[in-house]
Amino acid sequence: MPVYRWEGKTTKGVEKKGEMEAPNEAAIRTHLRQQNIIPTKISPKGKEITINLPFFKPKVKQRAIAIFTRQLATMIDAGLPLVQSLEILASQQESKVFKDIIKTIREDVEGGSTFAGALKKHPTAFNELYTNLVVAGEEGGILDTILTRLSNYIEKAEALKKKVKSALIYPSTIVGVAVIVVVILMVFVIPVFETMFRSAGQTLPLPTLVTVTISKLIKKYFLAMFFGLVFLFIALRRYYRTEKGKLIIDGLILRLPVFGPLFQKIAVARFSRTLGTLVSSGVPILDGLTIVSKASGNRRIETAIMNARASIREGETIAEPLNRSGNFPPMVIQMISVGESTGALDNMLSKIADFYEEEVDVAVGNLTSLLEPFLMVFLGVVIGGVVISMYLPIFQMASAVGH
Repeated sequence: MPVYRWEGKTTKGVEKKGEMEAPNEAAIRTHLRQQNIIPTKISPKGKEITINLPFFKPKVKQRAIAIFTRQLATMIDAGLPLVQSLEILASQQESKVFKDIIKTIREDVEGGSTFAGALKKHPTAFNELYTNLVVAGEEGGILDTILTRLSNYIEKAEALKKKVKSALIYPSTIVGVAVIVVVILMVFVIPVFETMFRSAGQTLPLPTLVTVTISKLIKKYFLAMFFGLVFLFIALRRYYRTEKGKLIIDGLILRLPVFGPLFQKIAVARFSRTLGTLVSSGVPILDGLTIVSKASGNRRIETAIMNARASIREGETIAEPLNRSGNFPPMVIQMISVGESTGALDNMLSKIADFYEEEVDVAVGNLTSLLEPFLMVFLGVVIGGVVISMYLPIFQMASAVGH
């Protein structure tokens, strides 16, 4: 359907404007009058040229979804109809992709679809967790409460993700800069020194010979090494996409000496927060565990959760199979067990999530403090070693002249 831009005034004289899809101008006028808006101007909106590249598909940011969810919860709680709330939220979206998605959802709901059914048509924006919670909210008549919980969950999940990124950006940046500096020295600087030393007819010391040899190898085989690393990266990614590869690599990640405990805390916090949100919203535990396993981010944890789900179907508690997996700390197992026995599993899971999110904060701070001296030593040994090896012949020449 064509899109029209409209301007109008309410019965109180307040000016309004917006965009609306309709078969013709008459339909726009009818719809506006139903909302007590007197249209003053209606004009077709010009077509926008969009370029869809297969490798560059804009995604909806989680922060935008969190804001949308919280605003929608507020509007529904205030008594606004769902269709009208979606229309208002669509008109204020800056992202065209998200605006189009909300418009489509509004049309589906207006056409008789449930809100959850309309959301399920857009899995790139609204995942299984989101749609299942909305189903529970619609069926229980507490959609505004569920949406508030969802917005809280998304905000906390995003905060956790930012903590992880802050822990990884610093060391990766330092190592990347060090590699670039060393490559520049090896390819451009050291050959100049070598030519100078050879022309002087001086015997080079062993550290300088080693550095010069490495420089020649890098300069000669630079392209081969570069494409070899690219090939290795692609091969690892392809292997990681396989079931066996994902299981092995994710298991190794959890066993890393410094990063392993951090990633385990992140997985436990994500598991507890997601399952707690689902259980408190009335989602059945078996369905909740299926959703949680997909959102865990680690295949080892996912396998443990799915094994727990199979055991629960046979009559076991949640704590027993999770304990057997060996991927969850004893404190988590004990708290889940207490939550099951007291009937307060959702509250207990929320407390676990709060505790481990704080633990991630502490772990990120400790990791940064631990890595700073290590990286300084690394830079000093690598770059300093290269520089000193180049100045050794100069020191020898100065010593010979002094004698």
